[in-house]
Amino acid sequence: MSRTYKAIGINLKAMPLGEADRIVTILTKEFGLLRAVAMGARKQNSKLGGRSGLFVVNELLMAKGRSLDKITQAETLESYPGLARNLKKLTAGQYLAELALQQALSEQPQEELFYLLNEHLGRIEQCDSSEVLPRLIHAIYQLLVVAGIAPQVHQCSVTGAVIEPDFDNPDVQAGFSSAIGGVIKLEELDRLLEEQAPTYRVQSPVGEYRIANTQTVRKSRPALNVPLHAPELAALQHLPQAEPPTPDQHSVSVWLTLEKLLRQYVQYHFDQPIRSAALIDSCFAPDSMP
Repeated sequence: MSRTYKAIGINLKAMPLGEADRIVTILTKEFGLLRAVAMGARKQNSKLGGRSGLFVVNELLMAKGRSLDKITQAETLESYPGLARNLKKLTAGQYLAELALQQALSEQPQEELFYLLNEHLGRIEQCDSSEVLPRLIHAIYQLLVVAGIAPQVHQCSVTGAVIEPDFDNPDVQAGFSSAIGGVIKLEELDRLLEEQAPTYRVQSPVGEYRIANTQTVRKSRPALNVPLHAPELAALQHLPQAEPPTPDQHSVSVWLTLEKLLRQYVQYHFDQPIRSAALIDSCFAPDSMP
C-alpha cells in the first residue's frame, strides 16, 4: 500500500505544534476530516505557511504517519481572504467551520459537505456587511440538511399540520422545540406538556381522583425553546430555499432570534457548544449594524 496519497481539502482549524510546525484539521472531499502536520509551517518564508491558514483550499500530497499524517506538498486552489478583513464575516466563517467539524465524518468521502461549505463561505465573503447575518442563518440550515437533521419549518413536528404565518396577528403563532424537531403548534405543545406533567392524588367526599399540577406545566414551558411570531416564522420557512434571504426582508432582531433558535437546535443534536456563537450577540447587535 502506498505511503502517500492525494486529497483536496479546506482548512477548518489549526494549532501550533512544537517550535515551528502546525497541526491542521482539514475537510477533504475524498477522506472526510483529516488531522495532519504541516512541517515548518510557522517558519518565516515557509511554503506551507499561508497554505495552512484558515479557510484555504489546497490540493494536497499527504504522507502517512504513525499518529498523524504529514502534508508534504500543497497547491492552493481557493482562499477567502475577505473573511479575515471583516469581523462579522470572520465570525460567520468560524461558526460554519465549527458546524462542519461537528458533522463531518473521518475516513469517508464528504464531497457534498465540502462543496456546500465552500459555496457559503464564498457567498459570505462577497456579500455586503448587512447581508452577513441572514446568509449565515441560511448556511446553517443548509448544512443541517446535508447532515440529515434539518428541523421541520413548514409543518407541525407532531401533527404534520401546515403552519403559515399570519402577519395580521401580533400574537405568538407557533413554538420551536429542539427536542421535538422543529416548529410546533402551541396547542399541541400544551397538550404534550399536560401529558408529561406530574399529577397528584386528592381525597374528596366521593373518592380519590387525580389532578395535574398546571403550575408545574406552565413552568416547564422552556421546552418551547423559541416563541415564533409571524416575521420569525416567515424567515424560518425561507431557509430551505436555495437562494439566501435578503437583509431587508426582516429586521436584525428576527435574524438574531433565528440564530439563537438554530444554535439551540445544533447544540442539542450534536451535544457540543458552538463557541464562535459567543461573538454573535455583540458582533451583530442592532447598534453595530450599518
